[in-house]
Amino acid sequence: MSKYGRSLLVPSVHELAKQPITKIPEQYLRPNQDPPVISDTTLPQVPVIDLSKLLSQDVIELEKLDHACKEWGFFQLINHGVNSSVVENVKGDIQEFLNLPMEQKKQFWQTPKELEGFGQLFVVSEDQKLEWADMFFIHTLPINERNPRLFPNFPQPLRENLENYSLELRKLCLRIIEHMAIALKIKPNELLDYAFEDVWQSMRWNYYPPCPQPENVIGLNNHSDANALTILLQGNETEGLQIKKDGKWIPVKPLPNAFVINIGDILEILTNGIYRSVEHRATINKEKERISIASFHRPQLERVITPTPSLVTSDRAAMFERVSVGDYYKAFFSRQLKGKSCLDFFRIQNEIGK
Repeated sequence: MSKYGRSLLVPSVHELAKQPITKIPEQYLRPNQDPPVISDTTLPQVPVIDLSKLLSQDVIELEKLDHACKEWGFFQLINHGVNSSVVENVKGDIQEFLNLPMEQKKQFWQTPKELEGFGQLFVVSEDQKLEWADMFFIHTLPINERNPRLFPNFPQPLRENLENYSLELRKLCLRIIEHMAIALKIKPNELLDYAFEDVWQSMRWNYYPPCPQPENVIGLNNHSDANALTILLQGNETEGLQIKKDGKWIPVKPLPNAFVINIGDILEILTNGIYRSVEHRATINKEKERISIASFHRPQLERVITPTPSLVTSDRAAMFERVSVGDYYKAFFSRQLKGKSCLDFFRIQNEIGK
């Protein structure tokens, strides 16, 4: 049984989209959702952070990081130091894997007892609306937690390239969190020592097929991530990620050779609400498929998290209850994706909220 719970098995949207579609099946139709926003130059853009400047102790870049985490919950990271050949190799291998014939995909499909594999997540009832997407979900680190049904059966060179990529991203995650601690004016290792002695990593590889009525379907429901830090790699040129800022949806235009980084609920808890997880969604393109590769990083399931002690002060009371990472994940995966509803459940209702 999955440690997180389970999701009902659903048919492949990738296979459905290969057929000539004259009518979208009812289970995918969402005519009343917020319409997709087309990217244009008048909209604000997600902040861009240069890791090489952070590493050289550039004060202005550190202030930009602090502002991005407080006001956006998202930023694009350039000069991140991850070897470009590692990135390109894993991108190509995952694209090939997501396009395997259905007969080969079947051995990697989800089972009724586990979330890992091809399928969808957060499907908790037979009659709920489905997403216009297939995803592949897998735990990548630590090594001893990898699924023996999946990882060893990956074709080469995917297995080897994924190994290199996952280790590089783990290092990058720790580097980012260390600089967030500096920006928060706490000890550089305080966040790392408090919650990240052991970083767990999982990945979600998303395949969003084109759809003749993109405004009536959704690739990924609006939500905030449960984990601490997400590192997203755009797999091809098609855009689709949108984030909610000041009540409006803002399209993210990924930069070449950059990662899109976002704060998850667990990091919002650890920073006592100073750095915020932000709602985001994936929209669908009418003519082109979109591929994205999301890597999620979190403390181990047994870790009990609370706001980091030095971020709880007389001016800022603790905003969240104590909760184990495992209990948070069980709550998160047991419901449909919906905004920040899971995090709100663990929020302490101080006098202001009463």
